[in-house]
Parts: sequence; structure tokens; C-alpha cells
Amino acid sequence: MMVGGSDDRAPRVVTAALRVLDPGPLTTVQDAGRAGHAHVGVPPSGAADGPAFRLANRLVGNAETAAVLETTLAGPTLLLEPDGARADGTRFVAVTGAPAPLRVGGRPAALYGPVAVRPGQRIELGPATAGLRSYLAVSGGIVGERHLGSLSHDLLSGLGMPPLRAGATLVLGPRRPGPPPAVDAVPVAPIEDCPVLEVIVGPRSDWLADDALATLAGHEWTCSPDSDRVGVRLVGPPLRRSDGRAELRPEGLVTGAIQVPPNGQPVLFGNDHPVTGGYPVLAVLAERSLPAAAQLRPGSPVRFRLVRP
Repeated sequence: MMVGGSDDRAPRVVTAALRVLDPGPLTTVQDAGRAGHAHVGVPPSGAADGPAFRLANRLVGNAETAAVLETTLAGPTLLLEPDGARADGTRFVAVTGAPAPLRVGGRPAALYGPVAVRPGQRIELGPATAGLRSYLAVSGGIVGERHLGSLSHDLLSGLGMPPLRAGATLVLGPRRPGPPPAVDAVPVAPIEDCPVLEVIVGPRSDWLADDALATLAGHEWTCSPDSDRVGVRLVGPPLRRSDGRAELRPEGLVTGAIQVPPNGQPVLFGNDHPVTGGYPVLAVLAERSLPAAAQLRPGSPVRFRLVRP
């Protein structure tokens, strides 16, 4: 993307950018999110798999909170455009989270480590072989207009940068001089076929039948295709309400809350969840289980284990 004045003699300033050739099924810009705005009806948003997001940034020498691309099931195809501020416009990319085939300049490239990209080269991220969400960081990070302090796209409100579309341009910030720090090995937690997510008792467990928590923890659940960053719908044995309970007034929700609507099929809320809900929250994910929940893909099984706070 080029910016210049009306005088043709003025020097042109070229900013490094990524041009979107193919956006993939759903690729959004995510950073650390916009926590602290629930009182005005805005959820936190931000990267769903926090450790993978922060690792991707560290691998390319960014601050941990820099904006990256979060992909869903498969990634985009991007073209690195020139950086007029540098004679050498090389950037570095790193992919973490769900493993997926990465190609840079037409050649296979390694995941979980910095990969050099020269202007004019393509970055292609294919379908995830496990899990749901991959994180693609570029040295310098993605920059743009922040909404309530964040670039993160919120599926509910539409705040933040819009999902990628073909032909769009993503402007990159200035990268630090030199290559990223050398990496010998990166400890990466494997994505399990049937993860066991830890939960604590929720604030409205008494609104469900006495056996509801045992049912939640004692059965395997299936992630419905009708799931996204707002929440994962779970399919399994219906969780019954307590007898004689009236409808619950709307109450605050948090990421990881497991709410039970009248049909008894629980909903596990993600980063773009509504800030209030009118159904009882049976349980809440332990914080350490949130990254694994972010990698649940449609049709995959999941189990829950009740733990103390």
C-alpha cells in the first residue's frame, strides 16, 4: 500500500503489507483482546488459544500482544508486498496452534519456528491436520485502527478489523532489526483427539438436577457443527432442570462458562460470548483448559472433569 501527497515529485512511502489472495474459510485478525468492557456490553474477544498466540509472536520477535491471524480449519494464501523503508524487505512468519501445511515461496516450511519471507513471495497455509485454529504471526505485527484498544474481530458486534477477504491488504508495523532470536526447540502441547477439560462448579448448578454435574463429567460429548468463536454447542445426554425453578434473570457470563438452555444441550462459551445470559451456568472451565477448548473442531469428542477451584 502506497501513501503519497498530491505533488508527483514528492517521494513515495511504501509500507510493508500482506495482500490477501485467498482468505480461507474464516481468518480473523486477533490480538490480546479488549478486556474490561463488559459493563458496556462488549466481550473480550482476542485470540482463543492464548499460549499459541503468544508463542507465534515470540518466535518472530514481536511483543506477545501484537496482532496476528487466527485461522479456522484452513489458512489463507497471502503475498508479501514491498517495504519501501528497507532495502531488504524480508519478514519472518511463524505458525503455531493447530498444525497445518505451510508453504513459503512455493516450498514447504516448518511450523513452530521463524521462516524468512521475501517481498513477492506467497505464504500458503493449508487445512489443519488436528485441532481447529492456527496462528500466523508476521514480524512487525498487523497494524490498523483499534476499537476499544484492540484490532480483534468480534463475531457478535462486528468490532475490530473485518474477517479477511480476497483482495484486502493488511498493513504491517516496523519490525525489529535483525533476525528473530534463534530457536532450538519449542515445547508444544499435543492436540488430543478427545481432550478432557477441567471444570469447576458454576454459580447456578443448583438450578439443574442433582445428577447434572455427574452427567456432564461422566459422558463423552460431541461438538456440534453449529459452533464458532461465540460458543461451542455440545451434543449428549440432556441435562435436566431442577423442579419448580422459574426462569432465571440475565446474569453476567465469562469465557469458559457452560450454560444449559431449556433443551438440556450445554453451550461452552468462547471469547466472543455475550456478556449476559438468561440460562443457568452449570460449570465454568478452569483457565488452564481454555486453550484446549479453543481447538475443539466440529464433530470432535470432548470430556469434562470436575476439579476444585
